[in-house]
Amino acid sequence: MNENALAVNGLTKQYKDFTLDGVSFAVPCGTIVGLVGENGAGKSTTMNAILGLIQKDAGTIEIFGKQDAQIDNAVRNRIGVVFDGNNFPDVLTARQLSNIFKKLYDEWDEGEYFALLQKISLPLDKKIKEFSKGMKMKLSIAVALSHHSQLLILDEATSGLDPVVRDDILDMFLDFVQDEGHSILVSSHITSDLEKVADYIVFIHQGKVVFVKPKDELRYQYGVLRCGKAQFEEIDRADLVAWRRQDYEWEALVADREAARRKYPKAVVDPATIDEIMLLYVKGEGQ
Repeated sequence: MNENALAVNGLTKQYKDFTLDGVSFAVPCGTIVGLVGENGAGKSTTMNAILGLIQKDAGTIEIFGKQDAQIDNAVRNRIGVVFDGNNFPDVLTARQLSNIFKKLYDEWDEGEYFALLQKISLPLDKKIKEFSKGMKMKLSIAVALSHHSQLLILDEATSGLDPVVRDDILDMFLDFVQDEGHSILVSSHITSDLEKVADYIVFIHQGKVVFVKPKDELRYQYGVLRCGKAQFEEIDRADLVAWRRQDYEWEALVADREAARRKYPKAVVDPATIDEIMLLYVKGEGQ
């Protein structure tokens, strides 16, 4: 089995007012990779290039060991895609959709599709226009899972959903990757969702990859050091990743919070969320 379901190397796309600049990362088989960054950072451009929806200017994209021109319909049929929003005709029912997808996908599995709909409590014969946003997103994911997909590419799949529905969808992701031949690339602004399910985090800022790191390294090793001005001036900048001044204190990102606690016992060093790490990288000094 190929080590990576997806490998992106030096992906570049030039627009008039934006450049996706040499983006590189991989999605190992059996993992969930979270793609994060502010609006306009390049996440959707990256996904569109991977899917062949836009022409890249440079770099390579490898899917299931096939590179660029080798990526044919047989390869793409093994990819399940979910974008934010409903992409299905509202006048159809979930049952009627199956008849359409039988013609579109060589390996459409109607039995799997109906079983998934039952599992996630979606009605077969209700028109899609009567579905809530959460129901439509569950339907999109059920479709993505029902043609023997091995790689899911998901753009804001949990956006705007209530916590219960989001938790159901995250469970679907985790179930999917239990088979080590299955993998997921998911972009999300809800970083707490990625903290629950992702194995790796790819952080894109202004068209460039800032870091690719295991999620557990970010959660269990990184920290936010907080202290007053006098204390901050005594801290070795080499121990800090980035820092910024707040109203009454300084905040600094450290890559090893336990080492920072030992070295600077008078400072407060808290665990860092992915949001805090992104914010200090983007807004802080030192980078």
